[in-house]
Formats: sequence, structure tokens, C-alpha cells
Amino acid sequence: MGLLPLTVHLANPRGFCAGVDRAIAIVEEALVRYGPPVYVRHEVVHNRHVVDRLNALGARFVETLEEVPDQAVVIFSAHGVAQAVRQEAAARGLKVLDATCPLVTKVHLEVQRLYRDGYAIVMIGHAGHPEVEGTMGQVPDRVWLVETEGDVAALPDLGERVAYVTQTTLSVDDARRIVAALKARFPTIVAPRKEDICYATQNRQEAVRRLAAQCNPILVIGSKNSSNSNRLREVAETCGATAYLIDGPDEIDPAWLATASAVGVTAGASAPETLVASVVNRLRELGATAVCEEEGIRETVHFPLPKELQNNG
Repeated sequence: MGLLPLTVHLANPRGFCAGVDRAIAIVEEALVRYGPPVYVRHEVVHNRHVVDRLNALGARFVETLEEVPDQAVVIFSAHGVAQAVRQEAAARGLKVLDATCPLVTKVHLEVQRLYRDGYAIVMIGHAGHPEVEGTMGQVPDRVWLVETEGDVAALPDLGERVAYVTQTTLSVDDARRIVAALKARFPTIVAPRKEDICYATQNRQEAVRRLAAQCNPILVIGSKNSSNSNRLREVAETCGATAYLIDGPDEIDPAWLATASAVGVTAGASAPETLVASVVNRLRELGATAVCEEEGIRETVHFPLPKELQNNG
């Protein structure tokens, strides 16, 4: 299709992270142990293909616990839930399996500790995202959300005892700018003991920066409601590349490749490798003559299943 031979460059790392692997495995194992249906509060991860496959196996995705029948098994998604949701499930006696990513749980515990210690807490994140709602819902009050540097300026006077936490899937660069604004506004603000933006988010953004130095356009495989996938597209664009967020190969417009000699491909942390393979196959159909795996960080993080789903559970 293109005027020049087209090479596909695959970002590394890309695709599933340890938290997503664990969340999907929890749903699959619950279906084996308890039989369908099992109920999942919110999409277990933000990927249409993953959700459709689990739905076909007998998972039922709901937005509220009111949609879950009595005596049913309910799974909390990788994004985590507010304390009120946990209390509602306990009050109803539902069988709960928690697929919250352990790195999100770390932020929840951080918020609870800061609240106990009397801090005003500022959360950097995206309004309406389930991870943000779950994290802010760990405490009854004294927590404010900021999405931009302008939001920082609009905060009330929070006094001397102020701390911040962040959503785990933010743009590293955006978060850095907002943190700088917070430090300028509240010089005594306390940072997390360990950075909240997760290792997988940071690694994938770094891989896209390397890709953008040699490829244009860049295809980011991920669903429209996936925060980390949207951030990958933004990072590529910030680096000067044209970037497209696609759910799969059918969304590739051949016109994107008309003048390209190198196209970059990555996948958000909730996108399966099978989608990467199908996108590469489509690019071959459109004239790609070579596929190169980029070098990158090798991820070895693994999160075990909840005790009740392990072999002796």
C-alpha cells in the first residue's frame, strides 16, 4: 500500500501486566470452581475483547451490586472499589473475590494511613474513572481530586498537613507537571512513600517514546475506556508521532500507511497478545514486509491468586 517498504516495529514491553493477568485468572478460576454465572462489578479490565470472551464463558458484568442476586459470587474488578461497596457486599453475605490490582491496593492503604494521620489528601487522576472512585472512596472525606494544573490552583487552603496520591495509570509527564504545581502551592506536601504510577504504565510509556523516535504512525491497541492505552497514544503524540487507538485490526485505515516506511505497534496493559498478532497480520496484508521486536525491559512481576482460589483453596 505504501510508497516505501513498510516495517512493523513492536514495542517492548507491551500488553498484559501482572495485575491484568491476575484479574483475568481470578474470573476464569472462579468460573471453574463455582460454575457460571459469576458476577463481576465493572469490567474486570478495560478491554472489549477480554470482556466479551469472559462473558461467553459465563461471567456477568454489572455496574452495581443491586444487579447481583443473593448468594452469588461477585468479583471486584482490577480497578478496586470504595469501602461502601465492600460494606454492601458484606451486609448482603455475597461471596466476594477481590481482583483489585495489588498496586491499586497499595494506594488504598496509603490513603487510609494518611487519613488516620490527619492529612488533607489530593488525588491526581481522571474524574469518573473506577480506580479514582475506588481510591477516593477509601475515606469519608478530606480528599480532593485534581486532573490539571488549573485544578491545583482552584483547591482551597488545605493547611500545612497535605499529601498526594496518584492514579496508577497516569501519564508520567502529566503527573510530574501536576506534582510540581502541588509543591509550589503546598510547599510541605507529602509524596507517596513509593511512586503510585505502576511499573507497567511507566515501562510501556518509555517503550512508546523509543518507538516514536523511529516510527510514524504508531498504533496503540486498546479499548477507548482504557486509561493506560489512552496515555500511550498521548505519549506518542507528545513525541511527535501520529498515533491511533484501535480495538483491533478492523479499525486500521490503510490511508494511515500511505507514506509510512515504519509503523510502530504497542498494546495497553489490558490488551491481549492475540490482538497484537492479528494487527500484525493485517499490516502484512496491507504491505508490511518485515516485523521487528524492539528491545526493552523484561518484566518478571507476578501476583498470586487470592488464597481461596489457590490449589488448596
